[in-house]
Amino acid sequence: MADEQLEEMLGTLSSDIEIEAAVSGDLKAACFFRIYHELGTDNGDFPDLTYTPVQRDGRGGYQIDGYAVSADREELFLVVSDYRQKGDVETLDAADLDRCFRRAERFFDLSLREEFITQLEETSPAFDAAWAIYSNRGLLSRVRFVLLSNARLSTRRKSVDTREVNGRAFTYNVLDLRRYTDILSSSGGSEPLEIDILEFNDGKPIPCLRAYSGGDGYESYLVVLPGLLLCEIYARFGPRLLEQNVRSFLQARTKVNRGIISTISDEPEMFFAYNNGLTVTAAGIETCTMKNGETGIRLIRNMQIVNGGQTTASILYANDRRKADLSGVFVQMKLSVVDSDKVEKIVPRISRFANTQNRISEADFFSGHSFHVEMEKISRRLSAPPKTGALNSSKWFYERARGQYADRRARGSRRFETEFPRDQVITKTDLGKYQMTFDCKPHIVSQGAQRCFLAFAAIVDADWENRQASYTNDAYFRDVVSKAIVFRWCDRMIAQSDWYRSDRGYKSQTVTYTVAWLANWARKSRWVLDLQRIWNNQDVPVGIRDALTLIAPAVAGELRNAPPELRNLGEYAKQQICWERMSGLDIRIPEEISSCLISEDEEKSLKKSARKDGAIYQDVQMAKLSMACIGLAGDMRSYSREYGFLTPKSDRVLSKIENSRLPLSAADLKVFGKLCDLLRENGFELPDPDA
Repeated sequence: MADEQLEEMLGTLSSDIEIEAAVSGDLKAACFFRIYHELGTDNGDFPDLTYTPVQRDGRGGYQIDGYAVSADREELFLVVSDYRQKGDVETLDAADLDRCFRRAERFFDLSLREEFITQLEETSPAFDAAWAIYSNRGLLSRVRFVLLSNARLSTRRKSVDTREVNGRAFTYNVLDLRRYTDILSSSGGSEPLEIDILEFNDGKPIPCLRAYSGGDGYESYLVVLPGLLLCEIYARFGPRLLEQNVRSFLQARTKVNRGIISTISDEPEMFFAYNNGLTVTAAGIETCTMKNGETGIRLIRNMQIVNGGQTTASILYANDRRKADLSGVFVQMKLSVVDSDKVEKIVPRISRFANTQNRISEADFFSGHSFHVEMEKISRRLSAPPKTGALNSSKWFYERARGQYADRRARGSRRFETEFPRDQVITKTDLGKYQMTFDCKPHIVSQGAQRCFLAFAAIVDADWENRQASYTNDAYFRDVVSKAIVFRWCDRMIAQSDWYRSDRGYKSQTVTYTVAWLANWARKSRWVLDLQRIWNNQDVPVGIRDALTLIAPAVAGELRNAPPELRNLGEYAKQQICWERMSGLDIRIPEEISSCLISEDEEKSLKKSARKDGAIYQDVQMAKLSMACIGLAGDMRSYSREYGFLTPKSDRVLSKIENSRLPLSAADLKVFGKLCDLLRENGFELPDPDA
């Protein structure tokens, strides 16, 4: 990779960190961690982490900046930050790696000792991380160390190294500036991952049968995969091997499959017969001719398991925990090789259809949901009122796919950043966090961005068919922005408070609980915050500021007052009991807040009006789309029939469109809208009615 590209990326990253620090009030090191955390979570390097900046210098020093425990999968993630503030691209050499990983290993070793635990302050991030390790010490089979750095590795090396220490597998992964750039630049949504089969399979390729070649950027192979080979690949690369929706599914449902474990242990020779196997996609493969004349696969590029993640994780569990003999275990694998320029379109559809029997809900495939499409459209056209002292208005950018804003900024001009400032970007996970906070579910928010997003997605998905108009209107988006303004102001206020600076830790939990407490307090009195006023001013009124400033330290104190049996405060914040105790806090709110509230009846009236506007907007958009689809109706029918969702009603509506019998009736527009949702979510490209 050219040095110029890395220098440009470092400049952009540094700018993003500066803006994040100014908006949140956090230290730059914390902002660096947050940016890399979001990227690494999306890429599968680690699950949602608890941020615990722990550092002790000098002889015997240690450091970690984040951790995650998957007790059911017997895995611990320990993440270390190497944030450098110089303007030039620096080098990360072997000595740097050894130093950083040794410090993380030392913290792990110390945390296995009771005497170390007892020396730590129980309300500190260090105790949180150490207690998570200590309390799970008998279960952990694998420790995954990850180094985050804005320097560049001095040499190309394996992205993941592994070794065994005291019966545990230690893996070492580095997310440096080069990988950061690669991931952001990848069109498929994740970093390409090359699997050298020869390395994992004693120098031997795996036999394969070429089953199908569609001739349109797609071909398929059938493979009998040794269980030990699959285990070793997953042990090395972990969640990065899983397609993102499958990864989210496993993160939300962490129980291993006992039936799979039982078959491996008791009837390994029957595993192939009993198990459904894997569905895998790849951007390319390298084949060779084996000694017996068969075709073998020696390398797989960007291997992604789109179905069978539970099988894969359970095989690793059986090997780690049960010490199962995998020599007789074989897994059937359907390998689909997809051209890189078709990955974004085809892979999500393979994932969707391959997982229909496994009850992965629509929420798990929520990235392509029509809700996001509508939020994106509104955000691109809806201007916010000018801020105090500003001459021009601006817009809030809704990022429904990772990297959208960075891509537009790179291709745009100074005018784009003026229209869509960097501090006015709302991501999908941001939106879920704000909505769940104001819905008084801070314990869900505290479970991490991915789980919070899945919970929010499930709510919207359940509502979508019958209450779509509640979401597809300008008022809903304005409310989202107003909630973002309140949440971010509270975040910044806490970061700059003397009481927080004297005892840093648990800021993200304190923010969501503080805002939720205020929303809940208002609801108890049948009031709600006046979000329209916040939108109009693009700022938080003094009455709300004063209230949040009072609530926050009380919430922080109560958070540290966990029941004795819940010693890990980060885990305590994720529990319903924490919210039950927190919502009962007696805090006297200044009367000045009354000017910042509206009644519940007024809110209902505003939402009713917004739904009407949303319904009218939907009908207009559907009417425009039906006209734009006159020439596509035949293709839409064929596609819908092929994938099994063409009904007599939708077929009749398509016939009307095909024969230009327009406009459609209100009932027909509803049928057409549902059909378009299904088509769009399953990869069919519909025209833009506003184009």
